[in-house]
Order: sequence, then C-alpha cells, then structure tokens
Amino acid sequence: MGAADVVPGVSGGTIAFISGIYEELITSINQVNLGSLKILKKEGFMAMWNSINGNFLLSLVIGIGLSILSLAKLIRHLLETQPILIWSFFFGLVLASIIYVAKQIYRWNIGTVIILVMGSFIGFFITTLTPQTAVVSYPYVFISGALAICAMILPGISGGYILLLLGMYKPVLDALHDKNVGLLATLILGAIVGLLSFSRLLKWLFDHYENLTLTVLTGFIIGSLNKIWPWKEVLDSEVINGKLKVLDDQSVMPFSYQGDPQLGMAVLMGLTGFLFIVLLEKLAAKKGK
Repeated sequence: MGAADVVPGVSGGTIAFISGIYEELITSINQVNLGSLKILKKEGFMAMWNSINGNFLLSLVIGIGLSILSLAKLIRHLLETQPILIWSFFFGLVLASIIYVAKQIYRWNIGTVIILVMGSFIGFFITTLTPQTAVVSYPYVFISGALAICAMILPGISGGYILLLLGMYKPVLDALHDKNVGLLATLILGAIVGLLSFSRLLKWLFDHYENLTLTVLTGFIIGSLNKIWPWKEVLDSEVINGKLKVLDDQSVMPFSYQGDPQLGMAVLMGLTGFLFIVLLEKLAAKKGK
C-alpha cells in the first residue's frame, strides 16, 4: 500500500482490496471511536487495543511507513527516468486488480452493469480534471486533507492526485520543506476526521449494499486506467521545488507517442505487474484457508 501511495494515480486502497484486507481495514478504522475511549477507561489499554484490532492497524502503519521510506526515492527516480516502463508495470497491476475485484461481485444484472459503467465514468472523469490553483487557508487545508485521505482508501483513486487537483500538492510539499507545523497539523487533522467519518460510510455500504459497493469500486478502478496509461502527451507542466511536475496530460497510442514507445519492454513490464497481482491473490487465498 505504501509503494502504491507513492505513485500519483495508483491507490493504496486497490492493493488493500486485492490482498484481501480491505474490509478488515475499514472495520478496524471504524472501531476507533468514543466507544474505544470508554473501553480504555473501564477495562484498560489491552481491552481497548483488542477492540480496535490494534495489532492489525499497527502492522499496517509500520508496513506502509517502511515501504514509503524505502521505496519512495526509487519509485520517483524510475518515474523520472523510465516513465513508460514503470507506468506499464502499474497498468498491468491495476488491470489484474480489476479482474480480481470484479470476481467479488456475486450478482450481475442490468442495474449492476449500469452502476459499473457510471463508476467507470466517474473514475475516468476524475483523471481528466485540470489541477486548480488554491488560495491556501486553514479551512481549505482541512477539507483537502479530509478529501485526500478518503480517496486514498478508495480503490482506483489516488489521494496524492486529489491533492494535485485541489491545488494543494505544492503547498503541502512546501510545508514539508519549510517545516510549517501549523499547515501540516491542519492537514493531518482533516485527514483523521475524513478517515474516521468515511470509514463509517464505507462500513455501512458494505453491510447493507455490498454487491453495489463492490460494483462501484470496480468501476472506479476501471476509470483510473486512463491516469496510469504509459504513453502520455504533456499539455501543461510547472517547476515545483526545482523539479518539473506534469499538471495536465492526455493519453495517446504508442505509435502516436513522440519518442521511443519501448513497446516490447512495456508489454513485458505490464505482464510482470499482472502476474504480480495473480501471485498476490494466490497468497491471499492461501492465507484465508
């Protein structure tokens, strides 16, 4: 999940889904509430820890943190030096994810197909939006944090990309560089509120409309394929912290790509990503037995 969240356009929620921990993740986050504080007061720390599935959440946070720290520089370097190959890998990965998630949809009818198409359209539409320039204020930073974290736990939608759309990508990088504690604390607070609130909505949807929820999430992932298509034509860019950042682009066919499309290696990397998910699915199924 940490490796996926480093890549703009790839969602850690997708990885959670295909590894079979998504519903447990949503349920565990949902347990962090005032009730857990009451358990802490009455029964002690261990009772509260068990009630929120603390071992699972701690393992997840450590895994994401270690992955980001160890892989962030490598993935960013590859995105800068070998963009077609790394995007091909993730395209294959997400393509296999669609097949896996769609298999979880246990009832198909005309309504399901319509919802799948609508979810795909929404996911695609989000990938075509042009990033905005934000007037940074604490209320806006708070809302941005809440929306970004909601996107981060949704399969198919990247939290980093939402920050870019909201015009908060550069301000957040600047805040990290300048150690702007006030702005970062506001962003984190918004993320916490958004995560705790949105997890409850997702939990309710899974409890009452599991099939439709799975259908919408599958549509989101299908729509996100446009964002990670390996061959892009840059429409707008900006230098952010000394590095060229693409603000707007469009997908093109490999033979229309201005440059070496690296088609053979791209197909190989796509197959590698696809097979990686097949292996991950088999490991998750083995763990579930």
